[in-house]
Amino acid sequence: MLLENKNAVIYGGGGSIGGAVARAFAREGARVFLAGRTLATLETVAEDIAASGGMAETAPVDALDEESVDRHADAMADEAGGIDVSFNAIGHGDVHGAPLADMPFEDFFRPIQTAMRAQFLTARAAARHMVKRGRGVILAITATTARKSLPDVGGTGVAFDAIESLCRQWACELGPHGVRVVWLQTTGIPEAIARNVERFPDYGTGSGGMTREELIAWLQRDTMLNRLTSLSEVASVAAFMASDHASAVTASGANITCGSIPTR
Repeated sequence: MLLENKNAVIYGGGGSIGGAVARAFAREGARVFLAGRTLATLETVAEDIAASGGMAETAPVDALDEESVDRHADAMADEAGGIDVSFNAIGHGDVHGAPLADMPFEDFFRPIQTAMRAQFLTARAAARHMVKRGRGVILAITATTARKSLPDVGGTGVAFDAIESLCRQWACELGPHGVRVVWLQTTGIPEAIARNVERFPDYGTGSGGMTREELIAWLQRDTMLNRLTSLSEVASVAAFMASDHASAVTASGANITCGSIPTR
């Protein structure tokens, strides 16, 4: 198993992406610590993992609260003997559908502020324990909007771009201590696209808005494989990048965009 005897914390572990990654980590032998603000959703994921023979624990943690993050990381490290993997999959509160000229600053800045605060606090909490042991992997997730110029996405692209830049800085500072920092770069993920939204923005297509099915079809046309990244692919790649099989990879994104962003 890829992550046997590893201790992994997943922030946002009750969400679709965090839950999928947590299940994959557990299948690969990791002891999983699910952290998030809603205990009920964390417990659902933990029950699934336990039913499959895995190990999972839950704790209410606000990734934007410095004391909460540090306290949880310290308690986890004390209980488990250390932190091997940290993955941040919390939402950023993105606002889409309006041009920047018409968008309140608060709506534009929210995803940037949320992403930077959560990524910094969770990475720092894990890094402090990883450095002591001389090993560890910090993982983040971004999307094609970090590299493409799209209208009406507010601060989303800026937030993802900032995450990648922050990961590179963490990587250069933590590399000498044996700690790797990697992000997963994805397309939109169909299973994670809300089903209760009646109409999505048109993102510059001039359509006046798109249904969920139309949005997915539009996103697919931008890829070389004519499909989007699946949750299972995100989870599988996350498990591989967190494992010793990827021990030479740091300060880099795993491009799983189905060819939407060719690697130069």
